[in-house]
Amino acid sequence: MVHEKRMASVLSDFARTLLTDFPIQAILDQLVERIPEVLPITGAGITVISPGLAPQYIAASNDEALRFERLQASLAEGPCLTAFRTGQAVFVPDLAADRRFPRFGPAAVAAGMAAVFTFPMRHGEARIGALDLYRDRPGALTAAAQDAAQTLADVAAAYLLNAQARQEATQAADWFRDRSLHDVLTGLPNRALLQERIEHASHRALRTHGAVAVLFVDLDHFKRVNDAYGHAVGDELLIAVGRRLASLVRPGDTLARVSGDEFVFLCEDLSHVTDVDVLVERIDEAFATPFALSGVEIAATASVGIAYAGAGEAVSDDLVLDADIAMYQAKRRGGATHQVINLRLAEEAHDRNELERDLRAALAGAALDVAYQPIVRSIDGSVIGVEALLRWTHPARGPVPAAAAVAVAEQSGLIAGIGGWVLDRACRDRGRWLAEHPRHPLDLSVNVSAHQLMAPGFVASVAEVLRATEMDPAALVLEVTEGVFVADGDRAMGVLGDLKLLGLRLALDDFGTGYSSLSYLRRFPVDIVKIDQSFVADLGRDPAASTMVAAITHLAHDLDKTVTAEGVETAAQRDEVVSVGCELAQGFFFARPMPALELSARLH
Repeated sequence: MVHEKRMASVLSDFARTLLTDFPIQAILDQLVERIPEVLPITGAGITVISPGLAPQYIAASNDEALRFERLQASLAEGPCLTAFRTGQAVFVPDLAADRRFPRFGPAAVAAGMAAVFTFPMRHGEARIGALDLYRDRPGALTAAAQDAAQTLADVAAAYLLNAQARQEATQAADWFRDRSLHDVLTGLPNRALLQERIEHASHRALRTHGAVAVLFVDLDHFKRVNDAYGHAVGDELLIAVGRRLASLVRPGDTLARVSGDEFVFLCEDLSHVTDVDVLVERIDEAFATPFALSGVEIAATASVGIAYAGAGEAVSDDLVLDADIAMYQAKRRGGATHQVINLRLAEEAHDRNELERDLRAALAGAALDVAYQPIVRSIDGSVIGVEALLRWTHPARGPVPAAAAVAVAEQSGLIAGIGGWVLDRACRDRGRWLAEHPRHPLDLSVNVSAHQLMAPGFVASVAEVLRATEMDPAALVLEVTEGVFVADGDRAMGVLGDLKLLGLRLALDDFGTGYSSLSYLRRFPVDIVKIDQSFVADLGRDPAASTMVAAITHLAHDLDKTVTAEGVETAAQRDEVVSVGCELAQGFFFARPMPALELSARLH
């Protein structure tokens, strides 16, 4: 009766242990320490064995039992391993007389063991190890003791499997959390973990009054690496960069990869903001040596933006945003350099972000407009066409210069949508003018930016507008600048050729302001040359200007192209462009840009 109570007490304590978060080793230690209380033995040991016969956990009630457990593991022989393999209990009441374990037996006897009884730890058909009971004198176990021992072994197996499942679930949760907080490619902290570290840095800065700095590192021209060598080499470069930068991190600081080729250092507890200068120098040194990758050596540079929070200043996500802005300021200086946040430029960047947001809303809310500047026959001033010009009146800022609106549209990726809207709107307005004034068909000129022209599907979108608006292709002139040829001449040639197949005409706008203008006239299929107003402005005052305009006009005519003079503002300028042979002209001397309704009234 006393034996049964002790047994129940051991199992009860064992069950309570399993309800805690104790690790498996602690659970095993708890069990083996109690077993000698309920069985006639001098020591107990448990070995949990993996399917490959490698011990995972070893526990023992005392030092002697631990020595015997390790002896079986080191010799790969003994009743523990036999019971695990066979699933049957192994009884050795007199170890000195037993011959089944020629290596383990003599060594165990020499160490003071006289008898051993081993019970497999079973769970259904599976086995996870064995329970060894040791005695320091020979003698058999009673049947009741054997049953109790096997019960303990089986109960331990069931409980341990549950503990293993709990531990594996915890490990899996930890693994998934770690994956969610670290970049898969480089293993560095990601944006989410950086956010946590920034929050910690904020609390820490309040206590220590230390300065904090953020360095935003962006590789220069990384896209060229992917384009030239493929994304696999690009990924290899990112890993190599991450390793070099990680070697620069001070204890307690954080290096994160936040996206693409962007890395962020979070530096805490700076005694002075200038302490980060040392890190900047080391970053420069890290990129001084080319990166040896698979079959290729790549020299890379980086632009670094820096933002500080001094002692007592708030630490937040804004610090990363400021460092990001500073990085772009470094990019605009040519890259391969570093830049501390310039608040004036940051305000300009913030201003651009607001303009982008408002421009997007204006496009969605039909708040944009188009004005039309007449294009005239220079010799008599008769209107033969119009140039469509984007107009945007901001509700708070008032009229936004077209150049600024286009620049924001290009930077934000809105240019294709806005350019398509202008083309559609202009073609529809021209259709209304033609219906009202059938005897005054006008050519319609529409500006196309390099970003818009090179966008996939541009030719198809123009064809769709022509179809939807029933626009005569022969009356449409698309104006491009020399920038489209500088960016990618071969591709530009293909796109312009496809546009010509639609039946429309092409004009080279702002001619004379580029580097290779004359070669463009010869190579590309443009029909009209528009002389930039910077040349026209000096007509009548500077003889050299007259010479230049005359030379451009004569060359264009030799190549069978029409010439338009832009920016004609005085009668003297008008007389000059007529005298050198410019067929067409536009400018304030003839008419300022005007709304569609005003142009319709003028046609009367």
